Amino acid sequence: MSATLVLFVIAAACGAVVGLALGLTGGGGSIFAVPLLIYVLALPPQEAMPVSLAAVALTAAVGAVQALRNGLALWRPAILFAAGGVTGAPLGLAAGANVEPRLLVAGFGMLALAVGAMMWRRARVAPAETEALRARTYDVGSGAVCVLVPEGELRFTAPCAVALAFAGLGTGFLSGLFGVGGGFLIVPALVLVTRMGIHRAVATSLVIIAAIGLAGAATAFWQGRIDWAVLVPFVAGGAVAMLPGRLLAERLAGARLQQLFSLVIVVVGATMLLHGLT
Repeated sequence: MSATLVLFVIAAACGAVVGLALGLTGGGGSIFAVPLLIYVLALPPQEAMPVSLAAVALTAAVGAVQALRNGLALWRPAILFAAGGVTGAPLGLAAGANVEPRLLVAGFGMLALAVGAMMWRRARVAPAETEALRARTYDVGSGAVCVLVPEGELRFTAPCAVALAFAGLGTGFLSGLFGVGGGFLIVPALVLVTRMGIHRAVATSLVIIAAIGLAGAATAFWQGRIDWAVLVPFVAGGAVAMLPGRLLAERLAGARLQQLFSLVIVVVGATMLLHGLT
């Protein structure tokens, strides 16, 4: 078996792990992409981050198309959040290119620990949300956004627009820096700022993740930092594995599954943090 074919098979298998995790949890699974790219496919951190970002963006784009077809994503908050994210992602990529690799690994480890803790807490405090992340159908509700006013209606205001744009800027920077989708930040931010339901927030976040990821990936491509021999099979493996992951998720308890994944993410984060600091 040639070295090229071996690389293709390993990259596809790693992508399948990420796709399966995304299908099972609906969010957070993409955090496994970077460690797999670094420790299994032996990419340097500065190359692993943009490949991960591109893979996450393409995966999210598939979900975003489905969300838009079903009329679930809200355009105005998505556009504002994505506008900030599209600005922040190239900045994060530029910052990552100038950070020492071991510090980048340690920073990713700290991020993974935070994500794992957030997932664990969400599964305990709001277990119904873990089911919403994997649901096939959603409640459509009102199309109005952004701030809940005393009359009980949602209205789009200038302060809300500013809050969404700045939240997008910070999320985009982290996405570019560490190669993650940022859904673990986007969904809570959308719920907090707009008061939209969790179902709509998840659907809207897919549009935002795709926009942020594609902006970062385009920047990395322009800079020649995309390893296509790894990216193509990685994305293909993820796409193939996502469907069985979603089917399997319907048979598993959402909160328990989320807690299991959060523990795995914490272990991965602690390992990478120790590796980066030693």
